[in-house]
Amino acid sequence: MPKTELSVGTIEYEDTGGYGVPVVLLHGLVQDGTVWRHVVDALGPEFRCIVPTLPYGSHRTPLRPGVQLTPHSMALLVGEFADTLRLGDDAVFVENDAGRLQQLAAERPDRVGRMVIAGCEAFDNYPPRAGGTMLAAAARIPGGIATMARALAVRPLRRIPGTGYAIMGHKPVPDDLIDRWIEPLRRDRAARGLLVGYLRGVRKTEMSEAAEGLRSYDRPALVVWGRQDRMMPPEHGRRLAELLPRGRRLVELDECRTLIPLDRPDGLADAIRTFVRETASP
Repeated sequence: MPKTELSVGTIEYEDTGGYGVPVVLLHGLVQDGTVWRHVVDALGPEFRCIVPTLPYGSHRTPLRPGVQLTPHSMALLVGEFADTLRLGDDAVFVENDAGRLQQLAAERPDRVGRMVIAGCEAFDNYPPRAGGTMLAAAARIPGGIATMARALAVRPLRRIPGTGYAIMGHKPVPDDLIDRWIEPLRRDRAARGLLVGYLRGVRKTEMSEAAEGLRSYDRPALVVWGRQDRMMPPEHGRRLAELLPRGRRLVELDECRTLIPLDRPDGLADAIRTFVRETASP
């Protein structure tokens, strides 16, 4: 897997290569790039898919000692990653679950040529209901994240309705993915510490502030949402599409919750493909 050096340390990423339109696929907390595996397959050779493993607790390559990350600094890190890869205005940034892309587009609109917001934190749903608030609470209890990771290692506990990964997927999240995502949190104190610091660095108002900034993001944008999402309210997708000056594009998918790349990878890939064609430069 390729690696690049950023200000915080080494970031791994997948790059399918080729001369297609670059599509940067950004995952959420306690996940890695494998959440996008079916979308990458569906997009095929028409696109150059770039999938960084962001340091959200499921990363395996340690950052530099002493590094601390907050949601705001993570948003800027996504921009730094794109700068390092010298991605141009034709690049498409797609984010699921987290809201860092909205913050980046509000603060550095020139860096985000085109944007797809796919079932993300937004407005006052921050930390997001259920799964997000559970993580935030665990981060404020000594040893809470380690305890949560140990609990999630017990497969039947993952299926408790209304909690964790169970609320994020319309279909059960595959056990092989959850096993992979929680392993660093079970075994690596530094990974746990980074996630704890990130969660404690959340500012309740920062997604509402980002939404205000998006009102001046005058570049192509698409919003994709799951109609059955119980963690990210579907009405937030409609509000985002309305406030973006060039974001009147909204796709709502059935049989789909927060983890759109797992629930409806083909539907998401089709939406991305159509969006890219409609917004291509002459």
